[in-house]
Amino acid sequence: MAALNSLVAALESYRGRDRLIRTLGYCCQLVGGVLVEQYPARSEVGTRLLALSSQLSHCRTILRLFDDLAMFMYTKQYGLGAEEEDILVRCVSVLGNLADQLYYPCEHIAWAADCKILHVDSARWWMLSTAFWGLSLFLGIASGFPPTLWCCRSLWMVLKLRQRLRSPTAAFPSQLPRSKQRAMEAQIQSETLTLLSNLADLANAVHWLPPGILWAGRFPLWLVGLLGTISSLLSMYQAVRVSGSADIATS
Repeated sequence: MAALNSLVAALESYRGRDRLIRTLGYCCQLVGGVLVEQYPARSEVGTRLLALSSQLSHCRTILRLFDDLAMFMYTKQYGLGAEEEDILVRCVSVLGNLADQLYYPCEHIAWAADCKILHVDSARWWMLSTAFWGLSLFLGIASGFPPTLWCCRSLWMVLKLRQRLRSPTAAFPSQLPRSKQRAMEAQIQSETLTLLSNLADLANAVHWLPPGILWAGRFPLWLVGLLGTISSLLSMYQAVRVSGSADIATS
């Protein structure tokens, strides 16, 4: 009963419902792609699952029409990241917020063009929205620091946190408060999961760019579904962990 109550609570929130729709959509694409490509006798079932996946994706596109204001408020509140201690994280986060902010209007225009509301080339705007999404993911994953070292934002955060745990003042774990040590370990795990999720999404983002750019257009349907499913499940797992931590803190 507790699990059912948690599911209902998640579905009553916009983010929780979006995560579930995203996960179901990619799962349908994964299973449908496998059936269509590997099992011709069941291709009709696969085609139906792919159609369902397409409709779920379209549903999320329409719901995102109302995300601009929330993204603007987040960008405004974050500002130039004055509260961030690390200059690399600050710069990358500011650029990432800018890419996210530009992503939404481009997608809205593309959607409106597909619906014949605007008379513009939808393919160009879909390409722009995908490019901004990919740029946001890239900024969240990779940035050079220093020039001779290729590292990741999330990985950089993990390395910074591990360095703090192993710093001279924390040479012995017992010298750190247990609560702080647990918080840092939880953040390390969260950043690692975020890194894996963003890598899966970035692979799909490149696939949806115009042909000729890296592996654009080369993924089979089932692989796109697999990568999206992995990313979605990681996102749902993190949301459940955060919710569980909040419940423990308030109990």
